[in-house]
Amino acid sequence: MSDTSENLRNKIERAADLEAVVSTMKALAASNIGQYERAVTALADYYRTVELALIACFDQAKGRPFQDHKIQHEDRLGAVVFGSDQGLVGQFNDVLAEFVFDTLQHFHGKKSVWAVGERMHALLLDMGLPVTGVFEVPNSVSAITPLIGEILTRSETPLLYIFHNSPTSGALYKPNRQRLLPLDRKWRLELLKLSWPTYQLPEVLGNLEVTLKALIREYLFVSLFKACAESLASENASRLAAMQRAEKNINEMLDELTQTYNRLRQNTIDSELFDVVSGFEAFRKNADQT
Repeated sequence: MSDTSENLRNKIERAADLEAVVSTMKALAASNIGQYERAVTALADYYRTVELALIACFDQAKGRPFQDHKIQHEDRLGAVVFGSDQGLVGQFNDVLAEFVFDTLQHFHGKKSVWAVGERMHALLLDMGLPVTGVFEVPNSVSAITPLIGEILTRSETPLLYIFHNSPTSGALYKPNRQRLLPLDRKWRLELLKLSWPTYQLPEVLGNLEVTLKALIREYLFVSLFKACAESLASENASRLAAMQRAEKNINEMLDELTQTYNRLRQNTIDSELFDVVSGFEAFRKNADQT
């Protein structure tokens, strides 16, 4: 009986230690979500500013030829896939990898896929996709900028897609894709559908071509930065949800163990009291007989 009580006490202690670890990881995930969500919010405003500046350039360049990034052959497609190398994220990598595989099946010709994260790299290889290289997953907002610079340097394909998980309501996320290149007439026309926020017509000062090239570089950079920040926010939201479920399960297990331990302890006390009362009754009977 005492061995069983000791085992239950050990289980309760281990469960309490695990609860403390889960609580710490939950707090860390919540903190990380905050920094990445703030980065995404700030990027949204900057992204909008870059788009409006491009509209101003295209509007002022009416009547001038625009050098399209034409695709000579649809046999060179690049894809950048943002995954996770951290644990406790559920199907985060698997869902995105399947989405990438299903999407790229519709494209013919040579494909070059860059994976962000070793786990995503392994998943894409298992699916038979031609993974050209792998990048390290950034662990903070400040680490995203060097990654984007490396991606822009190495991913030299005329047709480029980026794949990542985007956060939705609560701790949910969904796989998303964006065609980053080419910056062709179709892309330009879609951009011009955006309305100018004021009645005053914009004017570009300085050299139009130099300004346009600088804005295009910013557009590519902020598109990749936004995708990476959304991926990291989704990853931490998924981990937070997993920690919340784990915390709930641990609390339920602790309640059950504590109730079982209390019942066992009470049974032990009752048994000991019964032995004392029985001994006293036997002693009294012997005393009366003598």
